[in-house]
Amino acid sequence: MDVIVQEDHDQYMYNNSKNHDEQKLPLLHIMEVPDDDAQRSLIQRAMSQTFQSTAHLANLLPTGTVLSFQLLSPIVTNQGICDSVCKFMTSTLVALCGVSCFLQCFTDSFRDDKGNVCYGLATFRGMWVIDGSTTIPPELGAKYRLRLIDFLHAVMSILVFAAVALFDQNVVSCFFPSPSNETREILTVLPVAIGIFCSMLFVAFPTQRHGIGFPLSTK
Repeated sequence: MDVIVQEDHDQYMYNNSKNHDEQKLPLLHIMEVPDDDAQRSLIQRAMSQTFQSTAHLANLLPTGTVLSFQLLSPIVTNQGICDSVCKFMTSTLVALCGVSCFLQCFTDSFRDDKGNVCYGLATFRGMWVIDGSTTIPPELGAKYRLRLIDFLHAVMSILVFAAVALFDQNVVSCFFPSPSNETREILTVLPVAIGIFCSMLFVAFPTQRHGIGFPLSTK
């Protein structure tokens, strides 16, 4: 009888000691996570730091063109695994989107007497209304005529779209499936440099047009 009582007492003391030790352990064991930044190259860190700051470049382009490119890019590139046909379709898509960004910089909009938004193409004499639904007085159309800054914005739009295309991994993998270290560095640095350069020019020389794919004019 004494032996059984002693064994029960020892078991009870063992369980209390075990529970006490378990209460001292934290609920979550804090593990040391390796510092990935220390293992990544300088180029990779630069890209991760500047990607979000240059992502807003798409806002400087026509919305419809950018959305079309982002929608069709994974399809025509076969998600980066390209053959000769996919490369041709990807080149065509990039070229068409670039031309679209260029041409839409010469479009503008205005509101007629009824408040309807009308789009037109800027010319050297004024503006040609695309749908022909209304006519614009010559003195008012002179305010919309082509200027040198319009060509500057058109060239910058092409450069910005090129930067956006270079940020698309499907497009890069299609044309450069196995890039060298030098090519990889160029593909990383070039769109960032284009983005910074064009952003400064857009700030210094802002556009006054509200063309197709851009915010509507309030006037």
